[in-house]
Amino acid sequence: MTSRRSKAASGTLYGVGVGPGDPELVTLKAHGVLQRVPIICVPQSETSQDSYALSIVRGFLDLKRQEILRISFPTDDAQGAARAWRDGADALAVRLQQGQDAAFITEGDPMLYSTFSYVLEHIRSVYPAIPVEIIPGVSSVMAAAASSGVPLVTHGQRLAILPAVYGIDDLREAIASYDTIVLMKVNRTLLQALASLERLGLAGKGVYVRRATTDREQVVRDLNQLTEEDLDYFSLLIIRKGE
Repeated sequence: MTSRRSKAASGTLYGVGVGPGDPELVTLKAHGVLQRVPIICVPQSETSQDSYALSIVRGFLDLKRQEILRISFPTDDAQGAARAWRDGADALAVRLQQGQDAAFITEGDPMLYSTFSYVLEHIRSVYPAIPVEIIPGVSSVMAAAASSGVPLVTHGQRLAILPAVYGIDDLREAIASYDTIVLMKVNRTLLQALASLERLGLAGKGVYVRRATTDREQVVRDLNQLTEEDLDYFSLLIIRKGE
C-alpha cells in the first residue's frame, strides 16, 4: 500500500487555530499537530515583542527539536505587509518542498480575520503542489459570547461580524440589517462606537469583552464605565438589539 506521505512531493502546511487564549481550548487535533511538526511558523507584528499565538501554545512545544520560523510584518504599511507575507510564504515553501511539515499558528480560527489567509493565498497560487490542511480553532467571537453569557443569535436571526467601526453610518447600516453585531479589534474606535450606540437608541445593548478566556479577561456591561485604558487589541464589542 502506498502511503499518503510517499505520494506527496513535499511536506504539509497546517493552518492551525490555537483559540482565543486559554491553552485548554486548543483542540486535540491541533495539539497533536503542534507536537509532531518540526517547524512552527509564527506571525508577529513588528511592534510586538512576542507572538500572542505562540504564547498560547508554547507549553506544548519542544523547542529543542522544533524550529520557530517567524514572519514579521508591519501594521501601518499595507504594501510592506503584503511583501512580508509573500517573502514569508516563499521562505516557508522552501522548507515544505524539502519534505518538512510546518504549522502556521494563529489565534482564534485560521479562516476568520486571520493572518494565515495571506500565506494560504500565496502558497495556493505559487506552490499549488504543496498540500494544505486547515485545523479550525475556537474564535474569540464564540469565546466572548460564552464568557459574557450573551447568545449571539437564535433561530431566524442574523449575525454580522465586522473588523472595526468605520463610522456611525456603517454602524447604522449594520444595525438596521442584523440582529447582532460583533465589532472585532475595535481598540480606540470603541469609544466612538459607544457614542454611536447612544445616538442609535441602543444604550445598554452592548457588552465589551477583553481577552476572553485568559487571566486578563474583562467583561463590561456598563459601557459608560470604559476608558481608553481599558481598551485592548484582543477585545470585541457585542451589540445585541433584542431584549
